[in-house]
Amino acid sequence: MAERNIERPLLLIIGLLLIAFVVVPTLDASEAIHTISFVNDVVPVLTKAGCNAGVCHAKAGGGQNGFQLSLLGFEPQEDYEHLVLEGRGRRLFPADPDRSLLLMKAVGRVPHGGGIRIDEDSESYALLSEWIKQGTPYGGEAEPELVSIAVEPTRGLMQPHSEQQLKSVAHYSDGTTRDITDLALYECNDDAMAEVTSKGLVTAADIPGKVAVMLRYQGKVAVFNAAIPLGAAVDSMPPSKNFVDELVFANLEELGIPPSPVCDDATFLRRVSLDIGGRLPTDTEAREFLASTELDKRDQVIEALLRSPDYADYFANKWTTLLKNRRDDASDITSNFAFHSWIRDSLLANKPYDQLVRELLAATGTVIANPPVAWYKRVKEPKEQIEDVAQLFLGVRMQCAQCHHHPFERWSQDDYYGLSAFFSQVGRKPTDTRGEDLIFHKRGVAGAKNVKTGLTVVPVALGDSVGEIPPDEDPRLRLADWMSGDANPFFAKALVNRYWKHFFKRGLIEPEDDIRDTNPPTNPELLAALEQHFRDSGFDLKELVRVIVSSHAYQLSASPNAHNMADRQNYSRFYPKRLQAEVLLDAFDRLCGSTTSFANLPVGTRAVALPDNSYNKSSPFLRVFGRPDNASVCECERVQSASLAQSLHLLNAGDVKAKLATSNGRAERLAKDEKPASEKISDLYIAAFAREPRSDELQTSLDYLAEERVAADGTPVDKARAARENFQDLIWALTNTKEFLFNH
Repeated sequence: MAERNIERPLLLIIGLLLIAFVVVPTLDASEAIHTISFVNDVVPVLTKAGCNAGVCHAKAGGGQNGFQLSLLGFEPQEDYEHLVLEGRGRRLFPADPDRSLLLMKAVGRVPHGGGIRIDEDSESYALLSEWIKQGTPYGGEAEPELVSIAVEPTRGLMQPHSEQQLKSVAHYSDGTTRDITDLALYECNDDAMAEVTSKGLVTAADIPGKVAVMLRYQGKVAVFNAAIPLGAAVDSMPPSKNFVDELVFANLEELGIPPSPVCDDATFLRRVSLDIGGRLPTDTEAREFLASTELDKRDQVIEALLRSPDYADYFANKWTTLLKNRRDDASDITSNFAFHSWIRDSLLANKPYDQLVRELLAATGTVIANPPVAWYKRVKEPKEQIEDVAQLFLGVRMQCAQCHHHPFERWSQDDYYGLSAFFSQVGRKPTDTRGEDLIFHKRGVAGAKNVKTGLTVVPVALGDSVGEIPPDEDPRLRLADWMSGDANPFFAKALVNRYWKHFFKRGLIEPEDDIRDTNPPTNPELLAALEQHFRDSGFDLKELVRVIVSSHAYQLSASPNAHNMADRQNYSRFYPKRLQAEVLLDAFDRLCGSTTSFANLPVGTRAVALPDNSYNKSSPFLRVFGRPDNASVCECERVQSASLAQSLHLLNAGDVKAKLATSNGRAERLAKDEKPASEKISDLYIAAFAREPRSDELQTSLDYLAEERVAADGTPVDKARAARENFQDLIWALTNTKEFLFNH
């Protein structure tokens, strides 16, 4: 055992002696000037070859086969020690560099799980070989540091199927530059729009719009932005109602994408009622709106919806989902209801967004006295608190920076723990209510320990300082001040981008909570204008909704023209979106004249007004159609894609059949009504689509209602029963159409 214990140190000593006495003396003064740097020369080669990628030797849990590197080379000192001082000297062989295991595996001379990573006749191979020959130097203190990287050109107009060669340049602290085109890593943000090679050659596809290519080199990033025009003639545009139209239509004109026309009144009414109130328009609302000749009737509808409790219900449902208002135990019911009511009341009163967030982040006391305290019940650890706050309110995903430098951003571990330090003084005390804590500020010096360095990091905002915080001041108040401050580049931008996606299906930045320099917006001028308008309005959420939905850009038809079918990001037409589970259940109930009962809630409570996730268990409809379980701040938790289970549920599920046949429901009322069948069909189409039926739809419906129904034995069915079942079938057919299942 003793021999084995000293074997590794002896081999290391021998290896180091060989390096010191065999290799280094052969270098004269002129050669030392050109000594290869591990940090500036070797790490970029390993990164380009993929050696320090997360799926290779930077894999969490110890790398691959005992050889570990830091992710993308963010910790070069550690990488140097793993490479040079471990492996019993087998990885590097200065006496004969070509026999080093590092090179033999990289070129495939010995078996390698990662395959061939570099060519033997490449510059990368020659550099690594020379570095080993020089004695594997790390680099001196006088060595220049990488300051930034740049791409040439930074912007471009690329015709479909054209090519653009990028040039990447590194800038160092001593003023020197270096061409890193072959060493930089390239990644396109939309592979369907453009492709980029490992050498930086960009090839545009035939989908018009804006596309970006990210360049990454030693923790620095740069972005090339390209516009791919369709080039069609844009003869006319809808008139602009506000700055949203001006900037959307200017972008379409630049790209040569003619927009679809403004939608008709029925489509607009149904669309805006679903998007603001989470409901179908009532029969009365639809008929009055269609009959109105007032020029501002669309603006009137918008104002009525914003004043309605439906708006508060619908957006409270959105926010309580994102803020994880979960019920995991019966004791949660008090906090769940209180928190939901606080959000709803705040939205109904149009509380400024910055104030709402401030009350949430700095909440103290008990949930009864101060309902936003409930957030701290669900999100208990500082780690979870800062990750949720950053992603939800700043649009920044910080999870990666907990363990290593963010691969696509500038955020380091110190940035992560600096943000976490704002929550380091949140104290808890049990109360007399089971499961409820008193939240308070623990006085003292705020700080969070960086688990990697062991150092304590004081509260620091992302890329900014909030100054020294006295021990008696709650750091969360400083965080709230910084978030709503004029210098904050994230807070307002994250919210307007999130709301833009709510109404347009796609964010100006996508995903909506991944805002970074390497993920640029498709219309940066529009995003900046929305952000400024939101700030100038005093963070007025209703005003933001108003300016978006009153624009003609929002009111465009969903039907494509001859040119904009391929457009997916420039809003040349309205992008149809599936109704959310809660909205669809409410729409189904309204059309059928039925209700869905929920425990501990008044009869007639809408699904969009449910306070937490617990009602999913008792509602097969909500589960099948993807109502989230409130476990994540990511909107991606909500399932919006179609599935076979959904189709089967609409076809023959027991709860669907029960709603169609509900006592005194719409089908039964229509069957008993004495008015002409054509008027009854009109009522159905108004209720489902806020429009009158087309002539072909009317005739098909009349023919079906006139058919005689017979039982299984061939005998005629009672007329009253036949009429009721015919209307049930007709309602069922309408609910299975895409026009009903989508907001369009």
